[in-house]
Amino acid sequence: MATGNYSFDASHYLFPLHDRHCEPEMVLRLHSAIDAALRAGETLRAFYADHRFGVYHKGEIDMVTDADLASEKIILETIHRDYSNAVFLSEETHASLSHETGEFWVIDPLDGTTNFAHGFPWFGISIACVMQGEVAAGLVYLPLQNELFYAVKGGGAWLNGTRITVSGIENLADALLATGFPYDVHQEYERVIAALQAVLVNVQGVRRAGAAALDLVYVACGRLDGFWEIKLKPWDTAAGVLILKESGGRVSLFGGEPYSIFSKEILATNSLLHEQLSHILRDFRAYDTFRR
Repeated sequence: MATGNYSFDASHYLFPLHDRHCEPEMVLRLHSAIDAALRAGETLRAFYADHRFGVYHKGEIDMVTDADLASEKIILETIHRDYSNAVFLSEETHASLSHETGEFWVIDPLDGTTNFAHGFPWFGISIACVMQGEVAAGLVYLPLQNELFYAVKGGGAWLNGTRITVSGIENLADALLATGFPYDVHQEYERVIAALQAVLVNVQGVRRAGAAALDLVYVACGRLDGFWEIKLKPWDTAAGVLILKESGGRVSLFGGEPYSIFSKEILATNSLLHEQLSHILRDFRAYDTFRR
């Protein structure tokens, strides 16, 4: 676990982007997002250390805590401070949009809530800015590890100021992958387990740690080689997908079809493994893959 001083100065993370011909307005939006994430991360660390917070159930195994709500409040207020007309799609308080054109912010104030509630140190914050249907800037912040992954479209992917790229693993037998289970896994277990089994027998290992945004950025920096899951929400994937693409990765539906942050399934890899994994997973595509 990282220790030390956690600064709210977002500027030093952005120096590498100023020389990469990025859209200046998107760099400014990323600056606001980083400021929000660092502030919210400080609050999450305090809740985590104290371990005294309310836990409430939104579904059979889907939960929200006081920490989720406090983190989201900080993020919304920080971005609204800089962009008074900001439109939000956020997990806890703005979970739907009246339209999906123009500009909006996609926010998960605490990805990995179940882990957080149990004291398992694998959770983070995800913030993305979408412009005209495309994610243009995004970050995933791991507050306990003090690792900030971020990207602006066309500017590469970065971890605490250092450029990151995907792994060079070409063979599934050498690959370490990640997956996750949907919140209705008790009803979907047959398809979920069948897909897991089909992949597991072909790879070196599979991890299921319970935070999709973190899984995606771990693929982006080469710690994992691929990731798949069904029934994720836009706030789970928006920032991580941009970061992965900017690091050289590839994202699609299970069958290789184009991915949207509103899609029902996701396959994300280092690009080199994509066709091999798609060949395995295409049989497990959701019946409503192409519906919203």
